[in-house]
Order: sequence, then structure tokens, then C-alpha cells
Amino acid sequence: MLTPLISSLALGFAAQTPTVPPQTTQLPPVPAPIAAPATPVVEVDTRPYVALVTDLGTITVRLEDKRAPITAGNFLRYVDSKRMDGFSFYRSTRSWGPANQLIQAGNRVDANMNYPPIAHEPTRATGLTNCKGALVMARLNPGDATTDFFLLLSDIKGFDSDAPGGDGPGFAVFGELVGGADVVEKIFNAPISPTAGEGVLVGQMLDPMVTIKTARRVPAPADAPAGCVVKAP
Repeated sequence: MLTPLISSLALGFAAQTPTVPPQTTQLPPVPAPIAAPATPVVEVDTRPYVALVTDLGTITVRLEDKRAPITAGNFLRYVDSKRMDGFSFYRSTRSWGPANQLIQAGNRVDANMNYPPIAHEPTRATGLTNCKGALVMARLNPGDATTDFFLLLSDIKGFDSDAPGGDGPGFAVFGELVGGADVVEKIFNAPISPTAGEGVLVGQMLDPMVTIKTARRVPAPADAPAGCVVKAP
């Protein structure tokens, strides 16, 4: 008699227990993590910048010291030792026409201030190119460059080492103009001596020359242009 009674009580209790919806006995799913907004990678420009303070205003150049370390390092050696103070812009190629415009600067005072010549860095090795605004090492022969440099006021792709019809080695690009384009134009259009110079330099020598009063490293300008000297991949 006891067993049937217990069974009936159990059945009765089960019948009175409300059914619990299964979803109320489970924890809610863990929400998916919200991805943080991607932080853009800002590349710090570590390339050196140099301000050349001249009689006609200030020119600012950026040096490609990673791509052309020998040539850029040579330029900085003159800057950091202050030997470039007193160098001059002395040449303008107005007589060559609009396709070959450049100004040239260097040591026109005392050859004893020159450091030893540097090895040539051809553009096919550096990945740089002789575009308008390029800062270029002047030379007679590869490996004899010391102080002289060009600033180009037009593309002169014939200066590239891989240029068809060029001289083969070309001229080493090691930086470019980033500020003072108007000053470069003033130097290019400055008075020319009709008789000074020798050979191709006749009719291209500035008179008077434009002195580089000081040459110093400066911080990167906030508005420095991307530039053109690095060849597109």
C-alpha cells in the first residue's frame, strides 16, 4: 500500500510543477568583441633637412640619406662643419633653353676647404631620378665630386644613369628642393657675365655670385611636399 501512495504523490507533485522555459535557465551568449578602430601607422620622416640662407633668400632641401648615403653624407659633412658657409651659387644655364635649367653652387673660395672626392652613386642603384627640384651632385668624372651641386629647375632625365643617349654614369641625385622655389628662380634669373668662365660656362656665370651665408640642419617642415626624386615602383 505504501509504494502506490508514494508513486501517486510523486505524480501529483510533478503535475503541479510549472514548466520552466529552457531559455530562462541559460546565460545570454557572450557578445562579440567590438574591434577597436584601426590606428593609422604614421611614418616619421627621419630624412635630414637643410636650410641654405643666401643673399636672395632661404632655400630648404631634403636629403635622401638612406638611398644615397655617400652623396648625402658628403653634403651634410660640409653643412655640419660649417664649411658650406661662404660657398656660392655661381652658375645658371639659362642659355641652354627651357629643357635644361639648373643652378650650380660650390666652393669658389679656397680649395683647401674641400674634403676628399666621393664615390659615385648612380641613379639606377639609388632609385632616384633627375626631376624638377632634384638636388644633384656635380662632377667632371665619376668619383671626382667634392663640393659642387645642382638644383634642377626642369626635368633633366638625360642625367639619369639609365637614360638613353646619356653618358652612362649619369649624375647622382641625393635630395630635392622642398622650400624656397621662388629663391631658386631668382638665382636662375640673376645677372650673367657675358665673358666670365671657360668653355660651356661662358655666358652662364652669375655676376655677382649669390653667397650661401649659412647652411644648417632644420626640422622637417610641416608642409613638406612628397617630392618627385624617388622613382615610382
